[in-house]
Formats: sequence, C-alpha cells, structure tokens
Amino acid sequence: VGAFRLWERWSRLLGIDDVSIWSPATPSFADVGSLALVTDPVIRGPAIVASSTFAPIEVDLAIPADINGFVANHRTVAWILGPGDTWSGPTEATRGIELKGLSLAATTDLLTACERLLEGDCATFQDQAGAVPPGSVVIGDPSLLVARTASIEPHVIFDVRKGPIVLEPDVVVRAGTRLEGPLYVGSHTWLLGGAIRSSAIGPHCRVHGEVMASVFLGYANKSHDGFVGHSVIGQWVNLGAGTITSNLKNTYGLVRLELPTGRIDTGRNNVGSLFGDHAKTGIGTLLSTGSVVMAGGNVIGPSAPRYVEPFAWSATSRQTLEGFLTVAGRVMPRRGVELTAEITTSLTALHQRTAP
Repeated sequence: VGAFRLWERWSRLLGIDDVSIWSPATPSFADVGSLALVTDPVIRGPAIVASSTFAPIEVDLAIPADINGFVANHRTVAWILGPGDTWSGPTEATRGIELKGLSLAATTDLLTACERLLEGDCATFQDQAGAVPPGSVVIGDPSLLVARTASIEPHVIFDVRKGPIVLEPDVVVRAGTRLEGPLYVGSHTWLLGGAIRSSAIGPHCRVHGEVMASVFLGYANKSHDGFVGHSVIGQWVNLGAGTITSNLKNTYGLVRLELPTGRIDTGRNNVGSLFGDHAKTGIGTLLSTGSVVMAGGNVIGPSAPRYVEPFAWSATSRQTLEGFLTVAGRVMPRRGVELTAEITTSLTALHQRTAP
C-alpha cells in the first residue's frame, strides 16, 4: 500500500512493533515474510486491533486516554483494548477519534494508493539521501534520490521532478535504465533496463522494460521487454518475454472487470492487469484492459481472456496440485526461499479452496 506494507503503516502510526495477523478463518496461510497468525476466536487486551481494509496516513498521533477506537468516514477502523477487554469482531467504537487514510475495498485500490500515498511515503526517506552515484544523471533536486547501498551502473537516469526515488539496500540498477519518481524499490530487486516510473516494487524482483504506475508485491519476475501499466503483480509471478498489458480502453471510459460473479466497476480509467500469486504468462502474451489472472493461473497463447481461473493450465484444464508444487519448488529457491512444510500446506489449501 504505497511504499509500505499495510501492517507497517499501522505499526508506524501507533509506534508498536509487536504485530500479528488475526485470521481465524485461514490458519494455514504462510509465505515468505508473512507475519505470525493469531487464530484464537477472541483477542484479549491490552492490544490494538486494526482493520485490514484501511490504510492510515501517518501523522503525529496523540491517543487520548478515554478513547476506545479510531474512526474514518463514519466507520470504525481500529479498536483499543484495555487490560481484560476482549474482541471477537468489528463493532462501532463508542469513543473514537477521526483518522485520515484510504479505504481498501478491492485490489485496484492498491493502484489508487500509489497515486495518493507513494510520493509522501518516499519523502519520509529523504533524510537518508547521499551523493549522486558516479556516472548517473539526476534530473531535478538530487536530495530527492535515496540510493542507500544500491549498486548502480553508469548511464542511469533518475528523474525526480515529479517525486522522490527510493532504492532500498542491495538494489541493482543496470546501465540504460531510466527511473522516474515517485518510485519505491525494495531490497535485492534488480532493475535491468527500460523506463520505470511511479511504481512501488517489492523485494527480490527482476524488472525490465516499460513499467508505469504498477505494484509488484515482491519476488516477481519481469526480466524482458513489454509494457506493464497500472497493474498489480502478486508474489512469485513470472511474466514471459514480450508480455504487454493494456491499461486504457479505446473509449477512454471507466474500466470494468469481467469475473465469474459478474462485472465489477472499478471507477478508474486506468487499470492494466491484476495477477494473483504464482501466476505466469507465456512469451508474447497480450492482456486486455482490466484483465484478471487468478492465483496459479497460466496464460498460454498470445491473446489472453479477460479472466483466467485459479491454477488454469490451459483454456480447458487445471494444473494438478502435484504439478503446481513441483514448479513452486523450482521457482522459490531461485530467490533463496525454501518451499517449507508451512508454505506447502498453505498452497495446498489454496489449491483445494479454489477447486471448481
């Protein structure tokens, strides 16, 4: 959500580092970097319970002693539990204070978060700005470039006129890359050439080509040419060479998603493709505006349908659990991640839950 994960936004706002996810309905979920799960049906204080459908905008927050929650747009988005208090689900806070932020109702709201939050998020790193990397060119104020311990080859262009650029430790930027802010790049990601702008890119990604206003959640691979715009790319996604997303209708109208449950109006003019975790495209794949590739879905052939089912292997077949886990066991170690028993159990549950 912008430059920070959702739980990081709440942690920064509240000044609390001890964070867990309350998820009694899905106790088997696990992935690299996932937080500990609290599966008890009742949470006991002292604690603060924060909604996963709201992204707070960090402010200097003083919490009065007599309040029991936070409210945004007449909806309670966090609950404060004192010692001995219990919580088993959302209720309305009786003594809440207003909190600024962004409601998250759909995957496309991550794109809205980039537009509204990314520039301000990147500005919070500005005190860590250093010298301009040798052989690079900065267009705009050099203090808006934060490169930390990134490895940057000569002939890289940084354009910060529209916002800061933040490169986390151990990012690699190859010669011939043009980066335009606001832009956040997570640790150990490689930027391999092309124009990359106005995006939030998580850790351990490989990104090449033209990328615009997109969100990479992490551990994804786009190592080749092809335009990706206003798209959300889940973890462990692999985009084959020449994969291209359309992010604007010929009519310039609002984009609707075509799902098995019906059409969903996004309320946005720009929506590219939404890729679930472990989705993959073949070489030369063309994706229409507002395409959805569900978790584990494979796109085979140049023209993809607007909706690709979970774990689709072709237009008419589904990838077996054994086959999927075999591929995941090959892919994840390439980023230094072991396919543990916990992750295997989580992926197995996902495969079974999405069975037709």
